[in-house]
Amino acid sequence: MRDFSSFFERYGWPRDKGYLPFCIGHRGASGHERENTLEAFQRAAELGAEMWELDTQLTKDGVVVVSHDDHLERVFGVDRRISQMTAAELAALEGVNVPTFEAVAALGRRTNTGLYVELKASGTGLLCWKHLSEKNQRFACLGSFDTAQVRELRDAGCDYPLSVLIRVGHDPHAAGDEAGANILHLCWERAGERPQDLVNEELMQRTFSKGREIVLWHEERPAILSDIMKLPVLGICTDLPDLMRPAARDKRHGRQG
Repeated sequence: MRDFSSFFERYGWPRDKGYLPFCIGHRGASGHERENTLEAFQRAAELGAEMWELDTQLTKDGVVVVSHDDHLERVFGVDRRISQMTAAELAALEGVNVPTFEAVAALGRRTNTGLYVELKASGTGLLCWKHLSEKNQRFACLGSFDTAQVRELRDAGCDYPLSVLIRVGHDPHAAGDEAGANILHLCWERAGERPQDLVNEELMQRTFSKGREIVLWHEERPAILSDIMKLPVLGICTDLPDLMRPAARDKRHGRQG
C-alpha cells in the first residue's frame, strides 16, 4: 500500500481515520437513503464511510446547498430550480429536503467525517473553501468535472486538496494539468464489465510521479469493488458503504464480523 502520510500531513487530514482506500459515501449512503440529504450522510457515517461525496448548488441569494441537480424534478418531483429561489423559499418547499452546505459541514464535524465536495454550480468553490477555512475543517477536498472551477481555486491559493473528475475517454493527465489538481478522480463506472483494468500500472505510475493521488468511481458491484480496493488509491466512492465496510455494518446490526 502507498504511504499517504505526506499527503495527510500537507493538508491536515487525520492520520488515524479508518482504512485506506477511504470509503467515500457517494451522495451519502444514497443506496439506502435519498441522495445528498442529512439522513444519507448520517447513514454513510454509521456504515463506516470515512468521507462523503456531495454536490453543490447555489440559491438565488447566494447560499450554497447540497444537491446534484439544480432542478428538483428528478429527486423530489418538483418543477422548480434551486438557482431561481432564495434559500428561505427552498427550505419552505413541502416535500423537498435540500440541506445547506453549512449544515452538512457541521454534521461532518460532529461525526468526524471528511467532505469530498463536487462543485456543480459556478461560484460555490470559493464559498465552500471560505466556510471550511473559517471552521478550520481540514478533512475536506474540493473538485469538479469543470476544470475552470478547480483552476479558479488553484489560482486563488486554495490550501485544500483539489480534485478533477474525469469521464470515460478523457485524458486524466491533461485534465489534471489543466485544472492544477492534486487528485485525479476517475469516473469510469460505465467503462465496460471490467473498468478496473483501465487503472493500470502505467496510469498509476504516471499519476504518482506527478505528485498526484487517485480516487475511483462509485462502485456497487462486489467483484469489481473487491479488485479496486486492492489498488494503491486514496479513495473509492460507493452508494453502499456497507459493501466496503462490512464490519461497521455488522456492528450496527449487533453482529460480529
